[in-house]
Amino acid sequence: MLILTETAAGYAVFKAKDKLLKKREALVDDLKTAEGASNILKLQSFAKFESTVDAVDNVSALIEGKVSPKLSNLLKDLSDKKNNMLVVADPKLGNAINKLPGLEFEVMSDSSVQDLYRGIREHMSSLIAGLAPSDINAMSLGLSHSLSRHKLKFSPDKVDTMIVQAIALLDDLDKELNTYAMRVREWYGWHFPEMGKIVQDNLAYARVIKTMGMRTSCSSTDFSDVLPEEVEATLKSAAEISMGTEITAEDLENISILAQQVLDLAAYRAQLSEYLRNRMHAIAPNLTALVGELVGARLIAHAGSLMNLAKQPASTLQILGAEKALFRALKTKHSTPKYGLIYHASLVGQANSKNKGKIARVLATKAALSLRVDALTDKNIVDGNVGLENRIRVENRLRSLEGGKLLPLPTASVQQQKHDISGGAAYNPATDTVVTTDDADKKEESESEEEKPKEDKDSKKKKKKSSKSKDVDESSDSKKEKKKKRKSEDGEEASGEKKKKKSKKSKS
Repeated sequence: MLILTETAAGYAVFKAKDKLLKKREALVDDLKTAEGASNILKLQSFAKFESTVDAVDNVSALIEGKVSPKLSNLLKDLSDKKNNMLVVADPKLGNAINKLPGLEFEVMSDSSVQDLYRGIREHMSSLIAGLAPSDINAMSLGLSHSLSRHKLKFSPDKVDTMIVQAIALLDDLDKELNTYAMRVREWYGWHFPEMGKIVQDNLAYARVIKTMGMRTSCSSTDFSDVLPEEVEATLKSAAEISMGTEITAEDLENISILAQQVLDLAAYRAQLSEYLRNRMHAIAPNLTALVGELVGARLIAHAGSLMNLAKQPASTLQILGAEKALFRALKTKHSTPKYGLIYHASLVGQANSKNKGKIARVLATKAALSLRVDALTDKNIVDGNVGLENRIRVENRLRSLEGGKLLPLPTASVQQQKHDISGGAAYNPATDTVVTTDDADKKEESESEEEKPKEDKDSKKKKKKSSKSKDVDESSDSKKEKKKKRKSEDGEEASGEKKKKKSKKSKS
């Protein structure tokens, strides 16, 4: 019996007796000490890892339940020797070893081998000569760090974690920007209350404060870079008759600082929005083409990652974000919601209130397909052709519901290659055969002989059919005669009963 053990230094194969695992209590007692473990386990072979990269590759394959080339070569060398049983700790690895061609091992990887591996790990340094405990600990630590770095490796253009953080920060910036803008309006409104109705945009309001300063300097200030001419004239006329209170220079300084904060936040929000747009086009171009970068980013953030979102069915994708309404509807036995975050997509917004649910369902279906293309494709560069095609299909569905003209579908970008039809072989007259009169007579005789048994078979079938028809006619005639006899007997009985009744009446 051979026992395969994976260490940080390489693969170790121990040899033991076949009856070792049958006596479990004795095995546990023997493995309590290093001497007992050395007595029952002998090192058969050891395959050392050449470098850290080699170790990481082999351990990564073991984690996934695959057989690395190094392990495969080791097992092939051992299969030449007459050892039928191979003990493996991981059942997945055992199944992978069973599938390897050319190996004649009976792989054992059930729960009965756990005590054995526990003892091997405990006395590893005594079982493998020249491997000190400090060396094992150092190699294990280095390998674990290298493996962790290997797992964290990613392509910068394929990170959905950045999308989750960016959309969360974008929502927070919107809230803060709204709060700061309202505070600026309320604060400066004590000094110039009429400006709140004249300048509606928050950013334009903050720019006017930075440009104008005090209300008294409004008439001499040039607002050509900030406001249109009509709004500028209205603002200047309102500043002359304003009913606001006077403020000090210190008050204006603090208001200007807050207005500058609003402008800085707005500029950073625009930069973050552009970053999110580029990142969405890199990670999920088909989803972005279908529902937009903001809705797509919110869907990914709600699911946790692009892969988790791609695993969801279209019905879940449709109501993603409306979980509270869904469970409330199920609890109160009301109608369930028709859409969640997908409601904010432009295609759903274009539909009438009557068709929003239908369009949301169609859009969720196409979004699920586009997501799987983005998440599961093998290509390094994913284009948005699938998303654009699905968007046209959803628009056509919307137009068909509302009676509009359908859009043409894009032609396939990848066309099938044309097959070249090469010329056939030239006609060879030497292959022709000449039929003589003797051959023709033989063919006619063979054909006549073949036709005779066919005629005999047809005649037999006709005879059988005629006999069957005669039998059917005879049976039908016999049935008719029986019916007539029954009717005559019933008539005689009825006449006899009538005569008896008449005689009784005459007597009375």
